[in-house]
Amino acid sequence: MPSIDLRSDTVTLPCDEMKEAMVRAELGDDVIDVDPTLDQLEKTIAQVLGKEAAIFMPSGTMTNQIAIRIHCVQGDEILCEEGCHIYNYEQAGCAQLPGVVARPIPARDYLLKIEDLRDKIRPDNEHMARTRLVCLENTHNRGGGRILPLEEVLQITDWAKENGLATHLDGARLFNAVVATGVPADQWASCFDTVSVCFSKGLGAPIGSALAGTSEQVAAARRHRKLMGGAMRQVGVVASAALYALDNNVARLQHDHEHARIIADAVNQSSQLQLEPEQVDTNIVIFRVDRSGLDATTFVQKLEEKGVRTLPFSRHHVRVVTHLHISKADAEFAAEQIVTCAG
Repeated sequence: MPSIDLRSDTVTLPCDEMKEAMVRAELGDDVIDVDPTLDQLEKTIAQVLGKEAAIFMPSGTMTNQIAIRIHCVQGDEILCEEGCHIYNYEQAGCAQLPGVVARPIPARDYLLKIEDLRDKIRPDNEHMARTRLVCLENTHNRGGGRILPLEEVLQITDWAKENGLATHLDGARLFNAVVATGVPADQWASCFDTVSVCFSKGLGAPIGSALAGTSEQVAAARRHRKLMGGAMRQVGVVASAALYALDNNVARLQHDHEHARIIADAVNQSSQLQLEPEQVDTNIVIFRVDRSGLDATTFVQKLEEKGVRTLPFSRHHVRVVTHLHISKADAEFAAEQIVTCAG
């Protein structure tokens, strides 16, 4: 029986060529002075994103939290969509670390529009938090990999600048948006003061994210990274994997999107399942299972018995994520088993 792991695009393992790049990486001590391979990665990703500088960190949670720390001080408020990663999956880090409050904004299909935000800036009043930062997530994890269109992003970020607010993009899966839309990474990034991208999701590197912005912001981020324990020594071992991923694994994300649509089409054909959201833009498919008479945990268990691993995403929802280890045949097999389990 096949074992097809669709729990996340973080389950990917380095290919032989990536491992070879890791073995051959030129190393130094990045805490004392410089690791040459990491230096190359940071310059490369800064150029890709059209920013002055970038800094490597162990995780996207760290890059997001340090971005908030750069833009805000204790007592400030950030505006974010209520389903976003920063609000839901980072252990309320903005409250625990810099002492910043997150104001979650509901949005249809998890995609914020300017109309959702216009009245959300608090007045300059000693009784209230100071609204300082707008955070967007693209693509959106809980939103089933949906892409917030560039025109909507521009409306929001232009409004933020007009009102003196900083902007940050959680672009953990930004390259999925790049491939799906044809809009270059630097064009997406140009809308924001700071941008976070992840190498260990669809790009297939084993670890790491980067935060990009101005040289001054990255210098401040370096201090914060040290405080949080994110400074590493011979980090070129993993930086080399990220460089390999940037060179080899961006364009192929289109295959992941195609494989996700195979699964989404099968879900649409079952009267017992429902896509939520209905539109699948990239490599994430979320569907509701309660019409089948099963809860998500039971549904996932039944799928695993058939050789397909997925993730319960709520009591009634299952998440499927395609990635570089999933072939078209794997996607077709998974789609068949999902429909079978739904009855």
